[in-house]
Amino acid sequence: MAARRGVPLAWWLLLPGVLWLVLFFVVPLYSLLATSLYDPEGGVDSGYRMTWHVANYWHALRDHAGALLRSIGYAAIATALCLALGYPLAYTIAFKAGRWRNLMLVLVIAPFFTSFLVRTLAWQLILADQGTVVRALKALHLLAPEGRLLATPVAVVAGLTYNFLPFMVLPLYAALDRMDPRLVEAAQDLYSSPWTAFRKVTWKLSMPGVVAGTLLTFIPAAGDYINAELLGTTKIRMIGNVIQDQFFVITDYPTASALSVMLMLVILVMVTIYVRKAGTEELV
Repeated sequence: MAARRGVPLAWWLLLPGVLWLVLFFVVPLYSLLATSLYDPEGGVDSGYRMTWHVANYWHALRDHAGALLRSIGYAAIATALCLALGYPLAYTIAFKAGRWRNLMLVLVIAPFFTSFLVRTLAWQLILADQGTVVRALKALHLLAPEGRLLATPVAVVAGLTYNFLPFMVLPLYAALDRMDPRLVEAAQDLYSSPWTAFRKVTWKLSMPGVVAGTLLTFIPAAGDYINAELLGTTKIRMIGNVIQDQFFVITDYPTASALSVMLMLVILVMVTIYVRKAGTEELV
C-alpha cells in the first residue's frame, strides 16, 4: 500500500522537470522545425506561411556548407588540443597534486568566474599584432616578419581551446580520481612498462571521462560564434555566426532554422557514432 501511495507522489515530483523540458526544449524545438519549413518568399513584415518547403535545407546547405564544415573542423581541432592539454593536467591533479589538489581544481574552474565574452576579448590583447606573444614568435623566427595571429584560424582555435578546456579537465579528473592506483601497480608487477600500463589500464579506465570531456567540449565548440566573431574575420566565420546573421541581420528565419536543425542533426549523428565506437554506449 505504501508503495502504491508513493507512485502518484513520485509523478508529482517529476512534474516540474517535465514541464521545464516541454516549455524550454520540446516547444522551441518544434517551433524551430516548423520555421525551417516556412515559405522563404515570406518575410518578417508580411509573415511566413507553412508550405513544408523542404528545399530550404538544400539551399541552406548549398550556400553555407563551408561554414558548417569549418565549424566541425575547428571544434574537432580544439577538442583534440583540449584532450592533449587536459589529460596530463587531470592526471597530475588526481595522482600527483597531493595537498595542492583543491587549489589546482579551483584554478581550473577559476575562469568561470569571468564572463565568457570578457575572456575572449582578453585574447584579442594576448594575440594582438604588437603583443608579447607575436613579438616573441617573430624573435624566434616562428612567425614571419609580417605575420600575425589575430584574425586567423589559429586565433579562433586558440580561443575555443582556452574557453572549453575546463569542460575537458573536470570529467577526466573525475574518472581518474575514481581509479584504484593499485591496478597500475599490479600491471607493473606483471612486468608491464610504464607506457603499457598507462595504455592498458589507466587510459582504458579513464575512457568514460575522455568521452564525456570530448562531448562537453566538441558540442558547444561546434555551435560557438563568439570566438570567430571576436578573434576571426568574415572569411573564417563559423556556422554560429551565419545563423546569428540569418536570424538578426538578414531576418531569413527559414534558412536560419534549417541551418540550426542541420547542425543539431550532424552533431547528433557524429556523437552517436563516436560514443558507440568508444564502447561507452551507456553515456548516450
